[in-house]
Amino acid sequence: MIFGTLPSGESVEQVELSSGRLRAEVLTYGAIVRSLEVSGRNVVLGLDTLEDYQTRSRYFGAVVGRYGNRIANGRFTLDGVEYELPLNNGAASLHGGIEGFDRRVWSIEERTEGSVTLKLVSPDGDEGYPGTLTAWVTYTLEDDALRIDYATEADAPTVVNLTNHSYFNLKGEGDVRDHVVQLAADHYLPVDEHKIPTGELAPVKGTPFDFTEPHAVAERYDGQYDHCYVLSGDGCKVTAGGLTMEVTTTEPGVQFYTGSMLDGGATPYGPFAGLCLETQHFPDSPNQPQFPSTVLRPGERRTSTTAYRFTTAAHGLTS
Repeated sequence: MIFGTLPSGESVEQVELSSGRLRAEVLTYGAIVRSLEVSGRNVVLGLDTLEDYQTRSRYFGAVVGRYGNRIANGRFTLDGVEYELPLNNGAASLHGGIEGFDRRVWSIEERTEGSVTLKLVSPDGDEGYPGTLTAWVTYTLEDDALRIDYATEADAPTVVNLTNHSYFNLKGEGDVRDHVVQLAADHYLPVDEHKIPTGELAPVKGTPFDFTEPHAVAERYDGQYDHCYVLSGDGCKVTAGGLTMEVTTTEPGVQFYTGSMLDGGATPYGPFAGLCLETQHFPDSPNQPQFPSTVLRPGERRTSTTAYRFTTAAHGLTS
């Protein structure tokens, strides 16, 4: 079905997926997960209209790229050549720049009742990045999970770091500071005043950043987390409202963001209306050679998979 039309006249489709007790709505604009229902309860924050996604929110449910998260000073050097990116987050380039992948219309490559594959071609020089990059994202509902498969190829050396920016609220509405979170991460990335990693992989033990055992979001640090964790185990787990979401990924890190900067003005949602678990490579990796590389070269195909699996407490949701 047609969800809306851009000022350019380009149509945006909404694809409906279903499998068992899961239902999802995916937009071709930004490859956005607009809704994800578990037994009738929508557990992601979504917006009503295409205009809302253009003017009230940049990232709700979207695939962000070409580089998710921050690159310091909007600059990086690759094979001896320095590239300059637009600054759209203070002293950083964030989530691909001013017109990132969240603002593009993806094409539908394949669809079934429970899955859809979307494709986007990003030309050489797009937002300052080198090389023509082709990206594919497949959303699949199966076995009580939303699985996201990413793939990228390029015709010249470039950097890439795709992630999905869904805000989750397992209760369906209200404040997420009562959500109980567990992260299989013994280290996290401290950041400077611009939220750029300092380069240190700091132990979480003995700090408010330790989620190796379950803790409520609001229990420490005023609940205001926006940090990348270095995954050392099976992933993440969040529990609230009789529902548990387990996150597994092939990525080395996850950005844990608790939505503290949602303002209720620019978006329909106020602070702590949803939390993000953005599986990804580390922020600013192109400038920090000690981090896992995000360089993609011609002839390579970069793939990754993340799954969000839902289980129900004995007295929680019913199928």
